[in-house]
Amino acid sequence: MVPGGYDGREIEVYRVFEALDELVTIVEEARGVPMTSGCVVPRGDVLELLDDVRDAIPAELDDAQDVLDHRDDVIRKAESESERTLGEARAEAERTVSSARAEAEQLLAEARERAEQLVAEAQAEAEQTVTNGRREYEDYVGRAQSEADRMVQAGRAAYDQSIHEGKAEQARLVSDTEVVQTANGEAKRIVAEANEDAERLRGECDAYVDSRLADFEDLLSKTLRTVGKGRQQLRSPVGAPFDYEEWKPGRSGTSTGGNGGSH
Repeated sequence: MVPGGYDGREIEVYRVFEALDELVTIVEEARGVPMTSGCVVPRGDVLELLDDVRDAIPAELDDAQDVLDHRDDVIRKAESESERTLGEARAEAERTVSSARAEAEQLLAEARERAEQLVAEAQAEAEQTVTNGRREYEDYVGRAQSEADRMVQAGRAAYDQSIHEGKAEQARLVSDTEVVQTANGEAKRIVAEANEDAERLRGECDAYVDSRLADFEDLLSKTLRTVGKGRQQLRSPVGAPFDYEEWKPGRSGTSTGGNGGSH
């Protein structure tokens, strides 16, 4: 039984394999001939199966056989067609190469012309730039020279002014130096006089102090003598008369009140 879902060609191929399987089964089940390797098969069944196989063989196999039968003719036609195609391709390639070469030469000529034009424009622009640069350089050099001359003149004027001011300052410093020397001499003289006055005053002060100390020493001596006499009177026997006049300060030169007042 032919399974479903197959198209006509698949059914034919299936029928071929099915018939072949039946032929194999018939041969395998055929009765053998004694003493030989042969067998007895039903001729009608085998021929029927062979007819089915022949009918079931696809038409492509017949076509393939025809192709195999006419293989040399097909090969010659293919070689002839390939040579013709190759010739056409070569001719087309030559035409393409010629066209490309012509186009390349035209592009090269245009590129050269454009390059020459650009070079000419660049040269013209460079010459113009050089001219402008030279003009600007000369202008700048002129301005720089003028500025340099002005600065030199200004420097000379400033130098002369500095020299004049330096000389004036030198004269002023010389004058100030003389004044300072005079002032220093006057100051030294005043200091010397002040030192002399100080020495004189110191001497007078020392003399005054020495005289006052001498007076005070004399007064102390007299007082000590008076005190000694008083103590001696106190140690005299009881009942002895106390000589007040002898002890009285100022008696017989013992009093210093008048002398002290004189100082």
